[in-house]
Amino acid sequence: MLLLLAVGCKAAPPVRIVSYNIKHGRGMDGEVDLDRVAGVLAALNADVVLLQEVDEICARSGDVDEAAFLAEALGMEARFCTFMDYDGGRYGLAALSRLPILATERIELPDGTIDPRAAQGLVVEASGMRLRVIGAHLDWKPDGARRLAQARVLHAAIVAGEPGIDATILGGDLNAPTNSETLRRLTEPPPHLRRLGPSGPTFPADAPDRTIDHFLSYAPDAHVTAQVFVVDEPLASDHRPIVLDLRLEAR
Repeated sequence: MLLLLAVGCKAAPPVRIVSYNIKHGRGMDGEVDLDRVAGVLAALNADVVLLQEVDEICARSGDVDEAAFLAEALGMEARFCTFMDYDGGRYGLAALSRLPILATERIELPDGTIDPRAAQGLVVEASGMRLRVIGAHLDWKPDGARRLAQARVLHAAIVAGEPGIDATILGGDLNAPTNSETLRRLTEPPPHLRRLGPSGPTFPADAPDRTIDHFLSYAPDAHVTAQVFVVDEPLASDHRPIVLDLRLEAR
């Protein structure tokens, strides 16, 4: 009886979310190799993957639907979010999931320096809770004005919430150091998001010296326990992947 009780009370396993700017598969050696990217992701065994700089049928990446290719390689379901037409195809974000996808969304953001921008959201079922996972790739310009404008819109969309959501996770290449105005805009004004990590640098991949890829949470009705780390991957892209191991409990 005691053994059965212990098994019955066993905590749900963590949800693993990966964010990775894959630079359309172009590694630090200049080679476009999507099999290499797939290998990196397969080793991480994620439940949800947020991808930035993804091509769909673009000449520069061999006319491959990159989201579909990676989803098939990993046994996951893909959703693509286009920014713009590019090089014979389309360019944008993607999300992959092995968890049931209950809903998808597109959050329009102010234009970037050279391209339109949007954030992509999925609602997935994880450990009996409804988790909203949003991937974003904010503007790269050093002065940060466009990036800050995008952060304001993203913050408003996240804290506005969605019915029945237990927690929201934001992940991606935010192009913003931890001490930036962009991160302050997301994490300081109430209601605010909580930055989860990582603590180590993420860019450039071969000799990282700055942290511009992040995970944040917004969970007013849930308790979030998180561990975030940077993957030691110096070759497959110009960013290193970041990994979030997440546990959720209702408050």
